[in-house]
Amino acid sequence: MNARFNAPDLAPDWAWRKSSYSDGTPSSCVEVADLSPHPAGGIGIRDSKNPQGPALTLGLPAWKAFLSGLR
Repeated sequence: MNARFNAPDLAPDWAWRKSSYSDGTPSSCVEVADLSPHPAGGIGIRDSKNPQGPALTLGLPAWKAFLSGLR
C-alpha cells in the first residue's frame, strides 16, 4: 500500500467503478479506479459514501494478491 490521497486527486468521478460484489446498498460499496494515467499508478480504492474523501493506492502486484485472496 502506498500513500493516501483524496480520490478526486487520483481520478475523475467517471473513472471510479463499483465492485461487482457490492450488494447495491449505497452504504456498503467499494469503488476502484485504474490509476495508470496518474503518477501514483496502480489501482485506487475509495468508499462510495465519501467520493471526495481519502483513497488508497495499491501497486499492481498488491492488487493482484488482493484479488487472489478474494477468490
